[in-house]
Amino acid sequence: MLGASLNKVFDYFKSRWQSSWNYSLWALLIFPLSPLLGAVTIGFVALITWLKQYRKISRRPLNWGFALLSVLLIVTAGFAQDKTAAFLGLFNLLPFFLLFAAHSTLIQTFAQLRQMAWILVIGSLPVAIIGLGQLFLGWSLKLEILWIVFAWTIRPGGNPPGRIASLFLHANTFAAYLAIVFILGLGLWLENYQQLKVKRRQCGLLPSRSISLAQPLVEKSWVDVKGDQASQASGVSPSRATAGQKSFLPTPYSSLPLLFLTVAMITNFIALIFTNSRNGWAIAILACLAYALYQGWRILVGGVAAIVSSVLLAAFAPSVVAQFFRQYVPAFFWARLNDDMYPDRPVALMRKTQWEFAWSLAQEHPLTGWGLRSFSGLYKAQMQIPLGHPHNLFLMLSAETGFPSAFLFYGLLAWILITGVQLLRKSKYINTEDRLIFFSYLLAFVAWFLFNTVDVTLFDFRLNALSWLILAGICGVVHRYDPIRLGRLDPP
Repeated sequence: MLGASLNKVFDYFKSRWQSSWNYSLWALLIFPLSPLLGAVTIGFVALITWLKQYRKISRRPLNWGFALLSVLLIVTAGFAQDKTAAFLGLFNLLPFFLLFAAHSTLIQTFAQLRQMAWILVIGSLPVAIIGLGQLFLGWSLKLEILWIVFAWTIRPGGNPPGRIASLFLHANTFAAYLAIVFILGLGLWLENYQQLKVKRRQCGLLPSRSISLAQPLVEKSWVDVKGDQASQASGVSPSRATAGQKSFLPTPYSSLPLLFLTVAMITNFIALIFTNSRNGWAIAILACLAYALYQGWRILVGGVAAIVSSVLLAAFAPSVVAQFFRQYVPAFFWARLNDDMYPDRPVALMRKTQWEFAWSLAQEHPLTGWGLRSFSGLYKAQMQIPLGHPHNLFLMLSAETGFPSAFLFYGLLAWILITGVQLLRKSKYINTEDRLIFFSYLLAFVAWFLFNTVDVTLFDFRLNALSWLILAGICGVVHRYDPIRLGRLDPP
């Protein structure tokens, strides 16, 4: 009786799989405001996708790699000095491997990438406004509704003081979130700008000329027509899949999306500046340069390079040169870069010290490491200062799980990035109008990677889930449009 009831429940959930992508979008929208509701929703979507697409997921070689990595991580936890902490640390990795595997099957089209980017930008705006109010208006709040369903803690003045953290636990974590959203939002802004440019040419408001990049945007709406083929392969009717996608897209050629994106990008960029995160600043600047190079805007590249050079010279040049540039560059920037803003920082809190200690731990236990979540206790015992992580993901994994696990983890990530870049370069696989959004996701992935060379975003559930969804989006599209690159074994 119980078994039959459970089967009916699972059959009902499977029948609702066609709406799973919409549920994922809603989860991303509420994630910043309610991590619990977002986690439950996105976990529900992953479960239904696994039930529906188990065979397809299990046939992909990339997922075999993550399965092998999971086994290695479990083995290393068994060798840890503090086994309880190590096994608890697995929850920062293993569930997200399952999330990645499910959503790399669920996400198959460029239209879905656009939808996810739009939802992230929309959801980021209230969080950025709360952060600005926290810093400049002294907003503070400690609110819990239904236990932890809605749990908001806003510290007046930020965390650390003087740095925006908004609803996140630390300013650096918030900066990583803003940097990723800023990159995806900037890609959407450029795409909308090109659309309006084409529309104005058609209306005779601009001189007509050849525009190979933007012209196809007129010939086809944002909904990817290839999504019908992908929907048929997944067992979803094309009409219902397309209707679900259209509901989340702005009206093509309207000026309102561009206006909204402009406001959102300016707000997010201002919030990113006041997180006072050097990592976030660098990633945002590099992203702007990457977009300018991609678009061929040489003047913008030169302007950004000149501004960055002026700030760097004000921070690190010899005294005579630095004093000249400091007349024009605000101390808020150059003093943060060279640490003059925090001159009395203990040596144990410097990243170089943390990296050296993590490297020494990795060398002592190169195969199995010391166990996940072990760095904090070991560092405190040595330096007498509590520290959660060594501000470098690779060094942390090497010290806590050993070199084999760390190299396999980064090897799988490199595989995704390389295949994504290869697909972007193959114009025959991607329509011209889809290249920009895919480039945005690759750039967001690179930004996440760079941020984790000087910090660790693994411990914030929202940011961790977001990074794996971005990877899943890249992998899913690559698998859909260039199956040979990821060793596709399942039938189309």
